[in-house]
Amino acid sequence: MLDHSDANHPAAGHTPLSAPNDLEAFWMPYSANRSFKAAPRMITGAKDNHYYTPEGRAILDGTAGLWCCNAGHCREPVVDAIQKQAASLDFAPTFQFGHPIAFELASRIASEAPDGLDHVFFANSGSEGVDTALKIALAYHRMKGEGSRSRLIGRERGYHGSGFGGISVGGIVNNRKFFGSMLTGVDHLPHTYNRSEQAFTKGEPDWGVHLADELESIVALHGADTISAVIVEPMAGSTGVLPPPKGYLKRLREITLQHGILLIFDEVISAFGRLGNAFAAQRYGVIPDMIVFAKGITSGTVPMGGVIASADIYNAFMDNSPEGMIELFHGYTYSGHPLACAAALATLNIYRDEGLYEQAAKLEPMFADAAHSYLADLDLVQDIRTCGIVAGIDLDPVEGKPTARAFAAMNEAFYKQDMMIRVTGDTVALSPPLTFTESEIDQTFSGLKKTLQAIG
Repeated sequence: MLDHSDANHPAAGHTPLSAPNDLEAFWMPYSANRSFKAAPRMITGAKDNHYYTPEGRAILDGTAGLWCCNAGHCREPVVDAIQKQAASLDFAPTFQFGHPIAFELASRIASEAPDGLDHVFFANSGSEGVDTALKIALAYHRMKGEGSRSRLIGRERGYHGSGFGGISVGGIVNNRKFFGSMLTGVDHLPHTYNRSEQAFTKGEPDWGVHLADELESIVALHGADTISAVIVEPMAGSTGVLPPPKGYLKRLREITLQHGILLIFDEVISAFGRLGNAFAAQRYGVIPDMIVFAKGITSGTVPMGGVIASADIYNAFMDNSPEGMIELFHGYTYSGHPLACAAALATLNIYRDEGLYEQAAKLEPMFADAAHSYLADLDLVQDIRTCGIVAGIDLDPVEGKPTARAFAAMNEAFYKQDMMIRVTGDTVALSPPLTFTESEIDQTFSGLKKTLQAIG
């Protein structure tokens, strides 16, 4: 047990809440509020690859927070950058004014992006980034005199945040069904997962490239001249980790180019080293028209997201708007917030200086081998998928009680194995910080094996 009297301990100075009633005011997002408040899994500190509970237990972070703390927690260069920025410029508007660090960060991001993606529009989250990209796509076609291109194409099981645009093009049922009819004119590609053809895959599955050709059927149904953009996650994360079939993304790019349709990659999860590159687009050798980013850009320290757009898109607005007029009527109060920009630059420096993208690529085979060797033979495990430093493990559901098995695993891992895992449906998703060591990878899958044995 760690001594909370030590002021240097990450959990020092935090008093545990005394009763569940103390928790009532906070309506928690994407959470079983009543279950949590009856038995809270509370976190009060973090450092490097661990969280800390109020009583001082160290919890191995198997999820990089929420897919975002790629460089680990409370890294000193990032903390210092945020503190210094807060003391010198806390806020400045980016509507008709600017501050230098936003331009510096945009240039830095563009330099790491695939060739031709040169212009960065800042938002504050992946959800805002997605809605921004969709609005840019619609406005781009209007700027080119193609206003009939108003249809957006998403994909089944896709997750694109929680805004109305994102849930419209998204394809996770519970994210959509409570909120009405969504945006009109949206269609969806089929998802890419087929367990009978792809089970227990390491990396990208061989089966499934033909599913990209379903876009041709959608084009034939609606007409290419009505379609503005297609948006997909290169690797679908929140739905349970679905790597793209080999050649699938290249085929989507071919079809969209053929029909003058924009291709948007939602890289909120897959960017900044998660798949061993700055962007998944580089891993797969496919350059979309826009990339949405968030999460890992600041290693989760300050909210930030955005869109990287091609020169063709940017110039369409610059060349077709009167001088002195606003070219794009869109933005957020906190677009390019100084603290977020400072955190992002410091984070990108850590990725570069510590070689974390390269480290992730190096660890990927071991990560995949550990997932399969520890878990594949367990009776509860129906499938394992790995890609980069991500793993999805499908569990045999409890009959008549969907999500119960995975929820039990999350609790068992937290209380008995001192480990944080993420669950979606009856799938366990692991996405640890890129700073994980080989021994921590081993500890993660060993702990998950014990967890699944205990709840089986």
